[in-house]
Amino acid sequence: MKKITLLFLVTACSFSCNKPTNTPGNNNTGTPCTSPVAPAALNNIQVFPKDYPLNADISSMSVDPSSNNVIAAIGNSPLHPDFGSSSSIGIPFTLVCGSQTKVPIIYRANNNGGNYGDQSDSGPFPIPDNAAIEGNGAGDSHVLVCDIENKLLYELYNATKNIGTGWSASSGAIFDLKTDYYRTDGWTSADAAGLPMLPCLTRYDEMASGKITHALRFTLDNAHVYNGYVNPARHKVSGGGALGNSLPMGARIRLKASFDISGYSKNMQVILTAMKTYGLILADIGSNMFFSGASDARWDDNDLNTLKNVKATDFELVTLGTIK
Repeated sequence: MKKITLLFLVTACSFSCNKPTNTPGNNNTGTPCTSPVAPAALNNIQVFPKDYPLNADISSMSVDPSSNNVIAAIGNSPLHPDFGSSSSIGIPFTLVCGSQTKVPIIYRANNNGGNYGDQSDSGPFPIPDNAAIEGNGAGDSHVLVCDIENKLLYELYNATKNIGTGWSASSGAIFDLKTDYYRTDGWTSADAAGLPMLPCLTRYDEMASGKITHALRFTLDNAHVYNGYVNPARHKVSGGGALGNSLPMGARIRLKASFDISGYSKNMQVILTAMKTYGLILADIGSNMFFSGASDARWDDNDLNTLKNVKATDFELVTLGTIK
């Protein structure tokens, strides 16, 4: 995440507003929860209510008047899966039970990022010592942890494990997945747009189930990002693009209904269908048309690479709504 503001982070909100509650949930597995929890268990819970914007079917939404200009500016940039079978590529996540021990979180700046503790949720967080770290600790170093029993998501940006107990990070947020939960206006999260990350990842087990039912996270370079945001995003970045030919954080683009996916594998058709139905949501500044997924040894990298035949010009921008 380019922290012009930006693996399981937690939505930062003021503690008098929208504070997540630790109401016991259910992992829906029919068996007692035992950590570590297999990634497929996330398929068994509803991640945010079905009416939450990230879960909205945008296939019939109107095209935004600026769509042609925005897409023309991005040009023929290929769609690029920013994940694969290697643990060094993609954003991993860790699932835990409600009994997972909570540890302190220290917010700080370092050479990799600033201190956004004033926009972060305080600890403790239930992050185990061996939680997966994006890039194995290099780069953005997101840590995403989901308590699947209480349905609470904890996400950190620029995280490091402390020698003693707990973790340090540039920012952290908690998302209550049981509610239509949003961060405070103007606040970042582990992601630049103030969005949750895990619910916007392309996950292997979800793809293998035959259906992805949410928007997928993607990035554009600074020149194609406008300094603003639209719902459900809550934070803007210092984008270098002009209004009318660049996108604010939270903007949704969808693969055109006319795009022929029949030549792709069954697995890739699942991903492409999600892009037609739920679209891509702009979450950060990065490389053009890179979309995010969870690293998983089961991904077929050659199959994923066929998606690079899809271009930005195969997409259209849906109605933006109010830009803040």
